[in-house]
Amino acid sequence: MARAQAAQPGIRNAGLKALVLAGLCLLPLGGSLQVGLSGQSWVPLAMYPALSLISLLLYWQDKQQARTQVWRTPEKVLHASELLGGWPGALLAQQLFRHKTRKVSYQVVCWAIVLVHQMFWFNHLWRAGLL
Repeated sequence: MARAQAAQPGIRNAGLKALVLAGLCLLPLGGSLQVGLSGQSWVPLAMYPALSLISLLLYWQDKQQARTQVWRTPEKVLHASELLGGWPGALLAQQLFRHKTRKVSYQVVCWAIVLVHQMFWFNHLWRAGLL
């Protein structure tokens, strides 16, 4: 029975996972908007979608490489793209492609990166008096 479920296409609990992803994006979005509207820079607001797309494409490429058993994208490259701001795309790609979701050591680093971004933007918005 478990095998039959694993073979089904699509993201399990898609609505809940989309809600969690949207919630995780609130602090970076709010912080990036605050930075842009204050006249400092719009780079953070542009960085997250651009790097998320890059992360998603890196995950797609690595999944294809895993299927064909050719040279793989190093995990440090995937984590670097997440750290630079592509973690939303990485989380989406993990679910879309069912890639890197069961490797605990990988997930620990990935979620630590998400936490670093959350803490950074929480601290930024707190200091700006917006939280």
